[in-house]
Amino acid sequence: MNSAERKRSIIVGLFVFLGIAILLAGIFIMGGQQNRFGNVVHVTAVFDNVGGLKKGGNVWFSGVKIGTIREVNFTEDSRVEIDMVINEASKEYVRKDAVAVISSEGFIGNKMIVIEGGSSDMAYIENGDQLRSKEGNDTEAMMATLQVNNQNLVSITDDIKNLSERVRRGEGTIGAFFTDSMMAVNMKAMMLNLNQAALNSKRVSENLERFTAQLNNKGGLTNELLTDTVVFKSLKASVAQLESVTQNTSELTKNLSDASSKLNDSDNALGLLLNDPETADQLKQTMGNLESSTYKLDRNMEALQSNFLFRGFFRREAKKAEAALKDSIENSNQ
Repeated sequence: MNSAERKRSIIVGLFVFLGIAILLAGIFIMGGQQNRFGNVVHVTAVFDNVGGLKKGGNVWFSGVKIGTIREVNFTEDSRVEIDMVINEASKEYVRKDAVAVISSEGFIGNKMIVIEGGSSDMAYIENGDQLRSKEGNDTEAMMATLQVNNQNLVSITDDIKNLSERVRRGEGTIGAFFTDSMMAVNMKAMMLNLNQAALNSKRVSENLERFTAQLNNKGGLTNELLTDTVVFKSLKASVAQLESVTQNTSELTKNLSDASSKLNDSDNALGLLLNDPETADQLKQTMGNLESSTYKLDRNMEALQSNFLFRGFFRREAKKAEAALKDSIENSNQ
């Protein structure tokens, strides 16, 4: 074999060796990603709908890849069972009560399993455990919801457009408010009235505040009435006395009314004198007779004084009266 053939054989051998090395490296890399050669823990989770989840997908926990999806199989009740392999080193962070959720790598990326939760007082997962499952956010459902929201947004936009057009044409209360000049004038007048009412309310509040401040000043009548028990008792006694006087006045008025009503009756002396004309004539005649009798009696007394038989008696009586008058004047002078 000449040197050229030897050189060619060496180059071919190097390329074959390099290819075998690359192949083995790829096998080991892929096997490592698929957890083919390390110690792993098999766990399962059952879902009603996996939404396109495939064999070989990733399993994540707290943002870290901890395993892969080994199998996707149907169960007897037409559900989907996901067989996952978890790295032996990562099982110490996953608890038995953890929850498996289907998610996506990005908005439209590949499907994957995300393990969430787990209580610190629960044991770690073991080979053959079945995790609880929870339906995740389906991209198609999200898109359908987004489409419905877009339609609703279009309807709302159309309604706003129609409303703004009606306002522009001056229809309705709001349209009249923006287009009718009289409406603006009325609104301005109403605002002025509201401002005046607010000022009046403020003035009333200030007056009330001053009045209540005066109520708290000691020495004032209102403060004494509100705080001094002695003044209150005196006022209460005065009110009681006033009530008694009112009752007495009422009784007196009633008695006067009764007396005045009796004056109109003829069954008593005073009423008879006031109401019976015949009795009045008789009383007038009696008074005339008494006056005539008195005149005659005066004439008889004068005649007796002139009589010598009674002259001494009357002189003695006159002297006694004169002496009594003189004594009375002297006592008054002393």
